[in-house]
Amino acid sequence: MRAILPFLALAAPLVLSACGDPAPTYIDQAWVRLSPNKDTPSAGYFVAHGGASDVQLRGVLTDYALKVEMHESVSENGVMTMKPISSVDIPAKGKVAFAPGGKHLMLWGVNDTAISRGTMQLTFLLSNGDRLLVDAVIQKPGAAAPAAKTDEHKDH
Repeated sequence: MRAILPFLALAAPLVLSACGDPAPTYIDQAWVRLSPNKDTPSAGYFVAHGGASDVQLRGVLTDYALKVEMHESVSENGVMTMKPISSVDIPAKGKVAFAPGGKHLMLWGVNDTAISRGTMQLTFLLSNGDRLLVDAVIQKPGAAAPAAKTDEHKDH
């Protein structure tokens, strides 16, 4: 029995470290580029970071726009077009960027209150039941994209 005690003392930190919370899925770098024409949709962008398990992004909601859809820019027969998408896979410990020229949000009727405030809250709906609330910075038409942030959660 005495021979086992030193082994248990060495093994305990390893066992306990496995009990930590799993890395969460999170969204950052969210921003919206307003359309120069209020009758056409604005575009939203962000980066989704996968947690410990694969998950799907099933939709995005906001109280600050009339309608939100996920879209993807694709090339068909040499012509770029946009298609709605119903879900996006976020792989465990992976990253999915919604960026100009690729996957993006289309937002119709962005609220004047959000525009004057400069931010709008987005709710990201995940397949595991999680709802992630994220504030997106609103950029005026023609403004440059916000500078990308460093990966604050890279240790998760």
